Amino acid sequence: MRSLEAPDLLEPALALEVRYSVVEHFYSLQGEGAWTGHAAYFIRLAGCDVGCWWCDTKASWDASAHPTASVSELVEAAQRAPTPIVVLTGGEPLMHDLGPLTRALRASGKRVHLETSGAYPLSGHVDWLTLSPKKRKPPVPEIYPHVRELKVVVVNASDFRWAEAHAARCPEGTLLFLQPEWGSPHMIEPILRYIQAHPRWRLSLQVHKYLNIP
Repeated sequence: MRSLEAPDLLEPALALEVRYSVVEHFYSLQGEGAWTGHAAYFIRLAGCDVGCWWCDTKASWDASAHPTASVSELVEAAQRAPTPIVVLTGGEPLMHDLGPLTRALRASGKRVHLETSGAYPLSGHVDWLTLSPKKRKPPVPEIYPHVRELKVVVVNASDFRWAEAHAARCPEGTLLFLQPEWGSPHMIEPILRYIQAHPRWRLSLQVHKYLNIP
């Protein structure tokens, strides 16, 4: 499994005291994409300027509205969960320097999965990167070589062309998913037809919402 390494500028002891604005962190199941059904510890970082109208976590946009937690506090919480997987999500997690947090999580034995719009350059050390591009703020070019999974939220028919354009920029072997926007159920049937015609794509559903779990 590929990991992405970058040098840290902080001594380990100081890195543990770095604080992040955090909306919530919790233990649940991954509800979307390639790792659906796997137990995972989620850390939802605050702050996002991508501005999707259909965002289901708008409360995360204003980072100043949320408390902060230190790297050591977050790692300690994640270690209490028996799963090896920690998912960093948001908001847009790459608005933060993820170096201190991801290095500490991996040092504790966790796999770090990152879910991002790709609107900012990659920071930190991750084992799996899921790119979910958004039209209001497209991915930066340097994010594509690191993508392991492309997950495109489909709101209307033009999103299929949008999805293909991003797939063409991802590495060979990237897992490709189309996911209906939760409030646009009329797109489920077109998505099914598209996948049948283009079987390299798979369907992603927000299973956690059907199960009413976080």
